[in-house]
Amino acid sequence: MIDRYYGPRLIGRSPLAGDALWEELYNMLRDHGQRGIAVQALSAVDIALWDLRGKHFGAPVHALMGGPIRTEIAAYATGLYRRTDDRAENHRLLREEAEGYLAAGFKAMKTKVGFGFDDDLALVTMLREVIGPDVTLLVDANHGCDVVQAKRLARAIEPFNIGWFEEPVEPEDLEGYREVRASTSIPIAGGECSFTRHDFRRILEARAIDVIQPDTASCGGLTEAKRIADMAWTHGVRYNPHVWGTGVGLAAAMQLLAVLPTNVPSFGAHQPMLEYDSTPHPFRQGLLVDPIRVEDGVGHVPTGPGLGVEIRRDVLERWRIGP
Repeated sequence: MIDRYYGPRLIGRSPLAGDALWEELYNMLRDHGQRGIAVQALSAVDIALWDLRGKHFGAPVHALMGGPIRTEIAAYATGLYRRTDDRAENHRLLREEAEGYLAAGFKAMKTKVGFGFDDDLALVTMLREVIGPDVTLLVDANHGCDVVQAKRLARAIEPFNIGWFEEPVEPEDLEGYREVRASTSIPIAGGECSFTRHDFRRILEARAIDVIQPDTASCGGLTEAKRIADMAWTHGVRYNPHVWGTGVGLAAAMQLLAVLPTNVPSFGAHQPMLEYDSTPHPFRQGLLVDPIRVEDGVGHVPTGPGLGVEIRRDVLERWRIGP
């Protein structure tokens, strides 16, 4: 996609023309590319252009986006995946994992649900006992429930002080999201499967979600992610980016998180959190010269030029697919 379509439009152009290049690339494929791989490829190009601009000016991306509101970001550990269908063994393994996150200083963590009401409720009960009342527990169904199942589960886990219930139902079903949201006091989160401000306009206008989660590396890049964040703030909806994949995507998300306004200004406002994938992943962990780490549950925004990270070309070549 980049080599065939976007690259020829970019060669010889100034990387400083950020918005103009974004609109040109998006519009050239808009008949077929408002979502999916076309926007994901555009996201990669956009992030690379922001990195180039930062290196050109000798400044981090967050400085070019208006300056940081925060340089330290509380992180939540993403993990606690189902390991086995044997409930007792699964609980033993996830108990150890949760205890490891506590020892590492995380004040929030996320687990997966959507494996059936009894299993989900037992898992949430066990994890709350392990982490105690003061650590934030988030649950993510990855659209693994229908509306009836999601409503039943949400009502059952309300007493466990759940930070949010992520992707309870299919992302296409905004009415389903609204129905689940109306049935529970748990904030409903979602948006990692949505693209550009046009998808998120529909989500925000539908009042379907309490916490939107665009992925900077797939929703349209840093340019579009900031536009979506501004829309969310205007609608009084919290913005917490989904983060997955490589250290480049993590660095981009951190540059964005540095400049996001506090979610819905108030004396007790929610600060956006950094999603930190804590599962083993050799490409993600090995791609950067200096991997981004979370210390005592806090991520420090890179301050070097551009994204503030450098890629190990040898690792990139090792994992390359195609020419």
